[in-house]
Amino acid sequence: MPFVYVPGTAAADPSGPLAVQLQEIMGRNRAALVAAGTSLDRVVSVTVYLKSAADFQAMNEAYRAYWPADPPTRTTVIAGLARPGALVELSMVATAGGTERVVVHPGGWPRSPSPYSYAIKSDDTLFLSGIVPRSAVDNSAIGGDIKAQTRAVLDNAGAILTAAGLSFARVVSNRVYITQAANFQAMNDVYREYFPSAPPARATVEAGLAAAEYLVEMTMTASSAPREVVGQAPPGIPISAAVRTGGNLHLSGVLGNTPQTSGDVAAQTRETLARISKTLSAAGASPADVVDSLVYLRDMSHLDAMDAEYRAFFGPSRHARTVVGTGLVPNDGLVEIMVTAVSPR
Repeated sequence: MPFVYVPGTAAADPSGPLAVQLQEIMGRNRAALVAAGTSLDRVVSVTVYLKSAADFQAMNEAYRAYWPADPPTRTTVIAGLARPGALVELSMVATAGGTERVVVHPGGWPRSPSPYSYAIKSDDTLFLSGIVPRSAVDNSAIGGDIKAQTRAVLDNAGAILTAAGLSFARVVSNRVYITQAANFQAMNDVYREYFPSAPPARATVEAGLAAAEYLVEMTMTASSAPREVVGQAPPGIPISAAVRTGGNLHLSGVLGNTPQTSGDVAAQTRETLARISKTLSAAGASPADVVDSLVYLRDMSHLDAMDAEYRAFFGPSRHARTVVGTGLVPNDGLVEIMVTAVSPR
């Protein structure tokens, strides 16, 4: 497998300040990466989940010390965390030993004011940082409504893809964060212009962003490898159920909200996992092939009920998993799960 996935990790002792919590997380993740045959300097993608946007600058200052040059791509989201008292949680993706790790930077763009690279290429895979509506000329925020900001985000993504020799047709997975679920349809109206056919796998949730002026942020993965859409996507939404490319299978976020599961997180989790199993099967894969999962919970008090169903479904599987609290787009949705699997062909 060309990548090593590190699950969402919070400090075991969350009583200290953010910098102390981050130091513990980095130490544990460094040890996990070394045990997997790679290292912290091989990390290509990091997602930072912050309890409070007020801690963004403190996180940045502590974080930059770990990658003084060529830092990984990064997305920062404000979300509920599973461990009580935790201020920050990190998940990571790293390249296996010997795999290339090349920073991609569009010509004429200024360096990011925060410690992350805009994109990193590893063999046929391109990881992009979380992209916000910001000017590529001077890093100033681009205002306007959700449509204007979505267009700015996607135009920035296009410039990064072009710098890597790719296009929107090569995007295989996308995580979209909007600050108001009411903006979902308007975001989609612009989004489908950039992905008119065979769109990437995608999950869209409601979450806070690091800067209050931003309404949307997107985190994409693209590939130069042959690309195949798998499974049946929900109607009316510009997503594919799953996309197979380069030995990986990327599934869209899946919900299990039905009239029969209304208000029952355990039932919704079972239905979600049954739908994931169906898509995996359509691709010739199984739950045992999952290597990474991201679980969005509307209410973190539902963690234990979700977890019991999740463990019953996956059994002793040792894949990486991150669970965070966010809003979900359907009013009656309680849980959404997005997975990546190793493709059997």
